[in-house]
Amino acid sequence: MTTPLNPHRPQAIVYIDGFNLYYGTLAQSAYRWLDLDLLARRLRPSDQIQKVRYFTAMVNGPTRVNQEAYLRALSTRNSVEVIKGNFKRKTVECANPDCPGHHRTRRFFQTQEEKRTDVNIALHMLDDAYRGLCDRIVLISGDSDLVPAIEMVTARFPSIKVHVYIPVPLNAPQGKRERSYKKELRTVSTSVKEFPSQLLPHCLFPNPVTLGNGISIAMPTSWAFPKGRKPFSHAPTAVGQCGWCGKI
Repeated sequence: MTTPLNPHRPQAIVYIDGFNLYYGTLAQSAYRWLDLDLLARRLRPSDQIQKVRYFTAMVNGPTRVNQEAYLRALSTRNSVEVIKGNFKRKTVECANPDCPGHHRTRRFFQTQEEKRTDVNIALHMLDDAYRGLCDRIVLISGDSDLVPAIEMVTARFPSIKVHVYIPVPLNAPQGKRERSYKKELRTVSTSVKEFPSQLLPHCLFPNPVTLGNGISIAMPTSWAFPKGRKPFSHAPTAVGQCGWCGKI
């Protein structure tokens, strides 16, 4: 059900960089079964949330079924729109200095690079601003590639406030948390804050989620635990991870 407009509350659209949030915060948590509509409303209780735009791309491999289940759960929230990019495969060298393969000849592995997400976020922010759909932009991402889009929004529409929440690891030391704030984002946004991970336990879907047709969608069982690293036991074989140290 759509919330009636309240002219006395700022009208906000929330833009979520799915993989930035996932790898920045959620992967180290047991809170991946996240209700994005509830998260947006608790993150910005003084705003009237008009839309939550969730940007992601479909992964390949055995974890795809987990993602599909989650997207089906999100489909029960009318305020949430899923915008998909895609992946491009590439070969990268493990940059972990403690990788057990450090003294071997090669430490390369295949991974998938997400494409189009930053472009999609930028286009939707600008389009929403030009159509007058909001007077608050709430961005959950630490991607400094979005700086030009934010600059253009604030230059063309000075009345629109841009609030950025940067995902950081749950147990990161304070010094590391500070470094995770992007200076470029600070200079162009109304406010830049650390994503408040303490909200996560209070913003989860029920398990299971019941679809409109009565079908129940259960949370993937592996999502009840933080995502761990692979043991140092085999050469790199898995797509998206170094087989020596599990680095993504």
